[in-house]
Amino acid sequence: MSNPKSTLRLNRTAISRREFVQTSAIGALALASGCTFTGGGPDRVKSSPPLGAAQRVFPLDQDWLFGGKFDAAAIAPDFDDTRFTRITLPHTVAHLSWQNWNPADWQDIWIYRRHFTLPNEFQGLRVFLEFDGVMGKATPTLNGRELPAHVGGYLPFRLEITAWLKEGDNVLAVAVDDHWQNFPPDGSPRGTDSIDLFEPGGIIRGARLIATPAIFIADVFAKPVKVLAADRRVEIACTLDAAAAAAQPVKLRTELRDGDRVVAHTEQVLSITQPGSIETKLELTDLRDLKLWDVETPQLYQVVTTLESPGQLPHVHRTRIGFRDARFKEDGFYLNGRRLQLFGLNRHELFPYVGFAMPARTQRRDAYILRCEFNCNVVRCSHYPQSPAFLDACDELGLLVWEELPGWHYIGNEEWQAVAVRNVQEMVRRDRNRPSIILWGVRINESANDVALYQRTTAAARALDDSRAISGAMDGSHYSTKDWAEDVFAYNDYYHPGPSGEVQLRPPLPGQPYLLTEAVGQIVGPGPGSTHKYRRAGDPEVQRRQAIYHAQAHDQAASDPRFTGVIAWCGFDYGSPSNSFSGVKCPGVADIFRIPKIGASFYQAQIDPKVRVVIQPNFYWDFGLETPRGPGRHVAIFSNCERLEVLLDGRPYASLQPDSVKFPHLKYPPFFVDLDLDGSDHPELRVDGYVGDRRVLSRSFSSDPAFDQFVVAVDDPSLIADGIDSTRLSFKVADRFGNERPYVKGEVSLRLEGPGIVVGDNPFSLEVSGGVGAFWIKTVPNKSGRIVVTASHSALGSKSITIGAQAAVSPATE
Repeated sequence: MSNPKSTLRLNRTAISRREFVQTSAIGALALASGCTFTGGGPDRVKSSPPLGAAQRVFPLDQDWLFGGKFDAAAIAPDFDDTRFTRITLPHTVAHLSWQNWNPADWQDIWIYRRHFTLPNEFQGLRVFLEFDGVMGKATPTLNGRELPAHVGGYLPFRLEITAWLKEGDNVLAVAVDDHWQNFPPDGSPRGTDSIDLFEPGGIIRGARLIATPAIFIADVFAKPVKVLAADRRVEIACTLDAAAAAAQPVKLRTELRDGDRVVAHTEQVLSITQPGSIETKLELTDLRDLKLWDVETPQLYQVVTTLESPGQLPHVHRTRIGFRDARFKEDGFYLNGRRLQLFGLNRHELFPYVGFAMPARTQRRDAYILRCEFNCNVVRCSHYPQSPAFLDACDELGLLVWEELPGWHYIGNEEWQAVAVRNVQEMVRRDRNRPSIILWGVRINESANDVALYQRTTAAARALDDSRAISGAMDGSHYSTKDWAEDVFAYNDYYHPGPSGEVQLRPPLPGQPYLLTEAVGQIVGPGPGSTHKYRRAGDPEVQRRQAIYHAQAHDQAASDPRFTGVIAWCGFDYGSPSNSFSGVKCPGVADIFRIPKIGASFYQAQIDPKVRVVIQPNFYWDFGLETPRGPGRHVAIFSNCERLEVLLDGRPYASLQPDSVKFPHLKYPPFFVDLDLDGSDHPELRVDGYVGDRRVLSRSFSSDPAFDQFVVAVDDPSLIADGIDSTRLSFKVADRFGNERPYVKGEVSLRLEGPGIVVGDNPFSLEVSGGVGAFWIKTVPNKSGRIVVTASHSALGSKSITIGAQAAVSPATE
């Protein structure tokens, strides 16, 4: 996950594969599982030599003062803020549990303050203030001067502050208005209940000061063209920002770098005759021996553009790209010329305890879970642009991305629509160099077909990036929408025809590429829609259906090449006012803590056994009050083995073959077995997996609660002592073999010693969460050492884990 350089430099430079492994438990898991950074891209980007950049970055993630609810006096530079609380970014304004969120807790105006003294090396340079995301409306004030406000929490904004800085103490105050307001996805007269997510406010992503020369490179779009042909090239659109005309011509040099090796370069001399924005184009050609970016080998290169202007230091801009050809056709999606069935899940960015305000390490882990544990090759960022750290990991892990503008169902007035168009522009500008992104979503999710609005959003995206397909998710009422102008017809398919509840997908519409952007969710199933809450503490029969429904959806889509694939609903539970249980909506195949449910068993098994052998029952082995006769009849075991042998108390019980009759189009169909048993003598289950005649995996499960244990695990053994970095500490009650025991009760309490803090409900009740849960352990600014965490269960004892907190590395000049 994140390391010192990637955290402090805001993930603008990739971490190396070696650093990824050394600083993250995820890295070790990735190497073990075969889900790795391959192709050498990140290593080589990291090892590029410094080029003497004039741009400097001063991170603003530490040393903020949070004053709570807004006081107009607090924007004055001389306001006494000694009683404010010192915090780090990202930050949310509300104190949150993992459930039962209440919008009234954050729908207010809040005040943040940050004192800073401009570093000496910033003298004589232009200075910009940049935020990655502030949830709500952000109105910054610098030294008493109000700066332009920004609305919308999911995209960055930058303001030049050169003229308002002073020597000594500068005071930045930010008023964050998180009321329900007239911009996407908000605005509906119905209020917060009108969208399917909660939006806790705050400065939810990072911030920084950036110092540049008078003339600098504001943006570079490096677009690979004709990637599969011998005459491939990179077309570069470079935007310069000039405070004044240049007395002499300036020189631009662009290099494509593979580590230390310069693959290609070009340069251009141009005259800047007036201040303002100047756009120029360059081209990199003669590109030989390039490695393609692919889902299995996500090779990354770096484009380094240098501006040399007489009388000032050179200014350097770096961005990463990958060479890949992504095309949607009527008979499927093609990556680098080969058809690839899209297999994925939607993702919400909401986390327990903090809402959107999780640091880079945790954001990156979500990409790892989706790609390397759930074996997805695509994710939909529903329903808003998501953290740059998450997208960095998608680039590095080979996880394809659909990214869409903020919105859910509602379309507002002219002012609202102007913000929606601007959101498309901001999204595309921010992320158009990312090879992982294959689709821009330019329609408000499941909205009415506003032809004029979507002509504008489509034109806005294509003007900035004509290399990617454009689409937008539609619901059932728009299955055959007319006046539709996007490249890919994307459909959220929750259709089910009868009381059995089996998934029944609508056939693809003829004449255009067709992608399912949602399926299953909580809607598919017997009985009325939107009632199937896949809670770990809920009905065991309902829980078992989830994986089967997901398997049915993907199997049906794979039966017809006109389906480009399925991005099912969804990866993780999330906070929502809609059809939720205690404020948590439960369609995720993992819970809100990112702990897989049995609903994830289908996804976990969809991987080549040469990479990782999987045996994952779609049930709990338990004979308690909820399941007195065990799992029941015709229950599924998901596996990528060729044959399973089931044993009870060491004696052969059943020999199983995958059900290729009902699931003929899955690469690894489920196995089914009858396990309706008298469990009074606490039988032990063993499942042996075979490939050919060789047993490749054996898993055992105990039903005897007398041997239950309390299991605690931490994702990362080492953190950065910056007060920002954090890692998940998960816990569960398990059988003697480490398998989750459902429906247990009791409390978990945490005691911490050393330079860290606990983020979470302490103590934590296991009854509602289904026997599992998590805290996050966060570092303390500038305090390194050993963090010793002791977790205690009210009946099963205590476990201790040690986490290292390493001193942060000073940010380097860019």
